[in-house]
Amino acid sequence: MSLVLKQQLKMTQQLLMTPQLQQAIKLLQLSRLELVDTIRQEIEQNPLLEEISPGDTDSEINPNSLSATEEASAAPESEKTGEINMDTNSSMQEINWEDDYANHYDAGFSFSKETHDRSRLTQIDFLTKKTNLQSHLQWQLSDSELNDELVTAAQFVIGNLDQSGFLKVTVEDITRELDCSEETARHAIAIVQEMDPAGVAAIDVKESLLLQLKRLDLEDTLAAEIIKDHLHTLELKNHGAIAKAIKRPIKEIQAAIEVITGLNPYPGEQYSDRDVHYIIPDVFIHKVGDEYLIVLNDEGMPRLKVSSAYEEIVESGSGAPSETKLYIKEKLRDALWLIKSMQQRQRTIYKVVESLLKFQKDFFEKGVKHLKPLVLRDVADDIEMHESTVSRVTTNKYVHTPQGIFELKYFFSTALPQLDGESLAAESIRQQIKTMIKDENLEKPLTDNAISNILAGKNIKIARRTVAKYREQLGILPVKHRRNPRL
Repeated sequence: MSLVLKQQLKMTQQLLMTPQLQQAIKLLQLSRLELVDTIRQEIEQNPLLEEISPGDTDSEINPNSLSATEEASAAPESEKTGEINMDTNSSMQEINWEDDYANHYDAGFSFSKETHDRSRLTQIDFLTKKTNLQSHLQWQLSDSELNDELVTAAQFVIGNLDQSGFLKVTVEDITRELDCSEETARHAIAIVQEMDPAGVAAIDVKESLLLQLKRLDLEDTLAAEIIKDHLHTLELKNHGAIAKAIKRPIKEIQAAIEVITGLNPYPGEQYSDRDVHYIIPDVFIHKVGDEYLIVLNDEGMPRLKVSSAYEEIVESGSGAPSETKLYIKEKLRDALWLIKSMQQRQRTIYKVVESLLKFQKDFFEKGVKHLKPLVLRDVADDIEMHESTVSRVTTNKYVHTPQGIFELKYFFSTALPQLDGESLAAESIRQQIKTMIKDENLEKPLTDNAISNILAGKNIKIARRTVAKYREQLGILPVKHRRNPRL
């Protein structure tokens, strides 16, 4: 058999992802905020895309613009979606800064060199960034009178604190990184530990609690002894064992524990700069009588149209260069495809929510305990779409229901068999476990094995280790930590 090079023609079929199709898939899986940002970028980059402002009349809107409103109105009743609307005329109150504040910035101002009225507003009050633990400690450090070496070491200590306020470097690390003496490193740590909040710059919870007791002049009390030698027993709430080990009356032990519970084991958490992200539902489900109404949340979403200002340019007798006409036609195709992709996204979300409402009717009527097992294939078959499409639609999308706000993926849950042959959703069983633990007797809290036996009495077959896994997912402590203190 000889090897030769030759040319031949061959016809094959293959699936290609066009840029327009990629864009449609991307829009489908974007969250609400990401979608608004993407549309804003497209409006900036495509001159043929415009927003339909609330003041526009029907005559001002290009009939060929394919706005989301027109497309939705032409769709069947079950596929109608709300307009993609954004109110850009929100007003802001005018503020006369000269009336109350000095509208200037003094570049020579220094917290360490100048005294000022603490009740008076300063430049720091106009900062928009939330104060975190490091900035709070740096502010205190700027008021101290230290030499440059100690300031550098203290800044290094502050920079190596975690969110809880614990020190993540050792004395050896500080001396090696800063090339300073061990005495300077220890002095810098002590300086930071004297700052607010009490207990900061400790290496663990035990040291943090002891530092807080020292700040209260309680370092030689029974509470300090319990923290030093019996912290693990205290975590188990075995007060009797602590009293027996220390040989002190149980009343004194309880009084000391009340002092300990008033301390903060994680002092840095109160200055956490982690942002709170509020959920804006993509869909609302309202119950009207015995029926449920699905309403897409179109607030904050732009209504788009194709600009008619460029029509004269693409006409044959306009005299515009061919490159200009080609560019405008390309942008026109992009604008039309974006609008159609937005319409398709809205219709798909509506179909998925409508299908979820059909499958999980008992959930909307009676609550989480009646959530049924459901997988992506069930919804995909119902709306005649691919599973991957349903997966993209339910990612980072939220629905407001009479039972609360849930992510769309929440309604998909694996099935656990019952002894009578039927199946329950895993989320439903988790809620039953949560309710049982909430109503348990704290003198004799339920063990994982006891919960498994109780569920078996309800025809729910579940192993003890599965109960333990669900309990951990719910953030519930083991039985030894839930039991009332033993005296």
